[in-house]
Amino acid sequence: MIKAMILIRLGENMGWLGLDDTDHLGGGCTTKTLDILIKGLPKNIEVGELRLVRLWPFAKQRTRGNASVAVELICTDEKKLLNHLDTWWKDNILPLAGEISSSENYDRQQFPADPGMIWFSRSLPSAEFYYNTARKEVNIEDIPLAEKSWGGQGKIGATAAIAWDKKMVTYEAIGWRTETNTGIEKAREIDVQRLQDIDEMEYTFMSRDPRTGNSMIAPRGPCPVLFGIRARKYQVAKNAAQYLLDSRNTEDNSGMRIFTTNQASDDHLEENLSDIVKDTDILSRGTVVINCQEHKLLAFSESGDIKKLAQWLESGDRISFNGLINHDGAIHLERLRIDSTVNKKVRPLCQKCNVKMKSMGQNQPVRCPKCRDKSELKWNEITREAPTTNWVQAPLNSRRHLTKPLEWN
Repeated sequence: MIKAMILIRLGENMGWLGLDDTDHLGGGCTTKTLDILIKGLPKNIEVGELRLVRLWPFAKQRTRGNASVAVELICTDEKKLLNHLDTWWKDNILPLAGEISSSENYDRQQFPADPGMIWFSRSLPSAEFYYNTARKEVNIEDIPLAEKSWGGQGKIGATAAIAWDKKMVTYEAIGWRTETNTGIEKAREIDVQRLQDIDEMEYTFMSRDPRTGNSMIAPRGPCPVLFGIRARKYQVAKNAAQYLLDSRNTEDNSGMRIFTTNQASDDHLEENLSDIVKDTDILSRGTVVINCQEHKLLAFSESGDIKKLAQWLESGDRISFNGLINHDGAIHLERLRIDSTVNKKVRPLCQKCNVKMKSMGQNQPVRCPKCRDKSELKWNEITREAPTTNWVQAPLNSRRHLTKPLEWN
């Protein structure tokens, strides 16, 4: 209530600062950049909500985690704040432009970091802009006009984080490594027993892989993030993070903040679709191409139950599905359900020999290859029982950050 009164009193002196694209595949972290920026703000600036927003994962110039950030700032002198941000941009963020990993161990094309920062205070960008950035490619020319902006490609994500309408929210408590441990290929030291406790807490999610017990909160590589604990309640995320940080078996840290996020919201998906299977093609490692009457679907080898269900499909089956549309128009499946199946046709068995009869040619009866008896019954129809009629989705370690668990629906 006190905070709401402050916002009303200050009016136009409240604004949102967005930031994106300060990292690259080999290092850096936009959340840490924002943390440092906040620590360097003038003392009379009040910090409100922090946001972390995941965007369309197929964007060509996406950052490593494909996430942008924003922070709500309350001030008494907007001009003074913008002057400070202008100096901070030039001294601390602009030098990050052009950074690129020296490693070649990446499966997608790298682009130099192209940071962007943006300030809105008079009016906020529309939610439509946010949904566009979560569901498809957005060009920098499409960014709505802000009171102040800096930089390049990162302005797209920075604006999206501010435009987010928060229809559904989750939270992530992000802790960062010390400067000594940042930038080196060293595994994070995290208390394993406390991680198990956190995984069993009500409202936390995606903390451990239930199949292997492996941690899902700690990234690999040289970035400064120590962990990210996701939860459906703010206080749960905060308490869980502090519980982990307080352990002697967790490495030293340089701070922690709680972000409001769009993770596990399904904001990247539109309505479920339905279609009839024409044929399927099973590729290497079990990836399945499903050609339907109106859509082309892909069930990747890592998608677990989706892949297994896709491999079972036959021509004529009706399915419902959802997923992201790639540049080539194919839908990368994130959930799948069988609505109805066609019966399987098999040749009848010879009543004398109990062997399968064979066709004698077009418009001809079938004949036993052993005793040569004929039958006018060409086919028997066998009902195919689907392995499940429920929705299925990929296992935890193969889901997108934005994918909502089926059990939440």
